[in-house]
Amino acid sequence: MTTRPKTAMVLAAGLGKRMRPITDTMPKPLVKISGKTLLDWSLDSLARAGVDKAIVNVHYFPEQIVAHVAARRAPRVVISDESETLLDSAGGIAHALPELGGAPFYIVNADTFWIDSGVPNLARLALAWDAAKMDILLMLADSQSATGHSGGTDFLMAPDGALRRSKGDPTGLIYAGAAIVQPRLFKDAPAGPHSLNAYFDAAIAAGRLYGMVMHGHWITVGTPDAIPLAEAAVAAAFAEAPSAFTESTSAITELTSPFTELK
Repeated sequence: MTTRPKTAMVLAAGLGKRMRPITDTMPKPLVKISGKTLLDWSLDSLARAGVDKAIVNVHYFPEQIVAHVAARRAPRVVISDESETLLDSAGGIAHALPELGGAPFYIVNADTFWIDSGVPNLARLALAWDAAKMDILLMLADSQSATGHSGGTDFLMAPDGALRRSKGDPTGLIYAGAAIVQPRLFKDAPAGPHSLNAYFDAAIAAGRLYGMVMHGHWITVGTPDAIPLAEAAVAAAFAEAPSAFTESTSAITELTSPFTELK
């Protein structure tokens, strides 16, 4: 039994090279979609899921991100400084582990976001989490519910939620940039930059990588010409369900009690 995650790691240190020339003068997480920065889309989702503390790693134009999050109160933001060396996804998590603590925590990419449909997807992820059989639980999207994704699929999911690599299978699912992980996975992590993909593969080999398909619409913004597509997707999602934010907020409130102890 475990409580829902109260802490999150927000991966915001990337260089955003494909987003140039916009990112010649600003970090990609501060690019705005429909009037809100990519970083705030992520932090707002964490706030709706009841996260108290978000560790945000910074490397590229770090002072801009530090200034941007200074006024946030929910969740409380702690900066993990990677100004000297960019540590990649898993290296950044290992570096921030003292702040992340000993309980399972969320990981969220700061360059993708989603529009929830009904119960917030991070709340659903917490309900699906089972520490007894999982090392990592990924949030996944199907290609029909995604905007801006130009690559292939990432994983195939068994009926019980167990994952394996899709190896290009078009029936597979896309990793949607959010997960719950066991902190012990990073206890003996190697020093320096390294990727989460190695941890995904290790969890597959151990039979402990699982997935949950999100409800709603997933959006990734890789290049400047993807911005209008993303904004159109946001407008369409809220046109279909204009009360989506209110419904999501009330839904998480209703689920607070079952979160007290989750299987």
